[in-house]
Order: sequence, then structure tokens, then C-alpha cells
Amino acid sequence: MSTAETSRFVRLRVEVVVEVDDADAVTKAALRRIAAEPDMPAEERVHAESAVTEDTAEALAYLVDPFDLVGEVPGIELQQASWSSERVDYDPDAPEWDADDDDADDDADDEEENPDET
Repeated sequence: MSTAETSRFVRLRVEVVVEVDDADAVTKAALRRIAAEPDMPAEERVHAESAVTEDTAEALAYLVDPFDLVGEVPGIELQQASWSSERVDYDPDAPEWDADDDDADDDADDEEENPDET
């Protein structure tokens, strides 16, 4: 594909697994962020406070903003972002948590599409 035919839009996929050592600190930080939002309607505030208090994963999702990842990168404008959080059983030695696994699959796909290229 030539440069003129290449899309200007790029999908950036990031997966992060964090260990929560202090759930109370995460919850309190999320509650402070909610309290600091003056334009949040009262009904939405009550819902947000309840969600972050009941689930540390929700509190973390409330604190993490994809715009923070790319907001200062020159030459780009964030068009769309979505994110979620969930509790997971994490075993760093398990094959499904191999960070290089996706790259290996992509390399295999590239070889199938272009078998003569090295």
C-alpha cells in the first residue's frame, strides 16, 4: 500500500496487568477524583461512588485514562478510546500470559501472507 493509500488512523492496543497492593488507597483516589469533578450530575456521582467503593477494578478503571497515554504525543489527536477493567487470576508462568505470544502469532501470519520474503 502506498503512503497515499495508507490510513491516517492507527489502533493502539495496550494490555496491562497490575497487582493491587492497597485496594483502599485505589478506592480513596477514585473517590477523590469523583469529588473533584464539579460538573458531574448528582445521580451520576452517586452511581460512580458506589461502583468504585464496591469494586477495586472499577476504581482503577475510573483512575486510568487512555488520553493520559497519548495526550502529550506530538502530531496525533485521540479520536476514540475505550477501556475496561476486570479481576483476573494471574500466573506469570502460564502460557496464556506470555507477553511475546501475540508477536509470534503476527510473525506466523506475515510468513503465510508473504512466503517468499525473509
